[in-house]
Amino acid sequence: MSTTTLTTPAARTTPAGRMTALARTELTLLGRAKGTLVTALIVPLILPFSVQATVKESTLEGTGVNVGELLLTAAVGFSLLFAVYSALVTTFVVRREELVFKRLRTGELRDQEILAGAALPAALIGLLQCVVVTVGATLLLDLGAPPAVYWAVLGVLLGLVIAVGLAAVTAGLSKTAESAQVMALPMVFVSMIGSGMTVPLEVFPDRLASVLELLPFSPVITLVRGGWTGTLSTGDALSALAVAVAWIVVAVFAVRRWFRWEPRR
Repeated sequence: MSTTTLTTPAARTTPAGRMTALARTELTLLGRAKGTLVTALIVPLILPFSVQATVKESTLEGTGVNVGELLLTAAVGFSLLFAVYSALVTTFVVRREELVFKRLRTGELRDQEILAGAALPAALIGLLQCVVVTVGATLLLDLGAPPAVYWAVLGVLLGLVIAVGLAAVTAGLSKTAESAQVMALPMVFVSMIGSGMTVPLEVFPDRLASVLELLPFSPVITLVRGGWTGTLSTGDALSALAVAVAWIVVAVFAVRRWFRWEPRR
């Protein structure tokens, strides 16, 4: 990959043009990274079936959540975790170690444009997967139309931003491409178990649930599920939005301070 792909007039004159050119190149490179591509495309589609096999209706009794709604939000959450977060941790580290980011910074691209352009293909794949699994779950599980779809849409969009930001933070803490996925595992496991993806927070004791609500992807799952159940109150929605925005602010601050643009020595 070289900066020569960014020499078109549009790329030189507008941030959107520069990011689009970078994203196009990144998409080509992503297609060559078979391992990352499999993680992004296949894993999020398979994992919800494991949730269906392990979760019983009796476990959800008294939570106000049925198996169909749980599977839908699990599929959305897995798409954000694997297609976006996990895939981008590897992408950011590899581009840094190959000196791609260092070369790009010598051109017209600004730091935020480099990260946004590199993240755009994964973010679009994650968004497409969220749409596919949502439509599929709605039809196959007979969930019906969501009564508050705006909360679900807002939750997915916030989830994409959070996933990209946390991926950049994790990449900054990763020394090598080999260690990138290991560094991503804690966030993946904690989010799968504690953010309401595989187990509703209502199952946990109230005090523990109050803590788990503060995890990065918890507000995303709350908003997406609330969009389908229609039971999310305005107060709970605003609380989830506040937590999501707070994590975005923290991620932006951390990236500005600790993200590394050159290989760690």
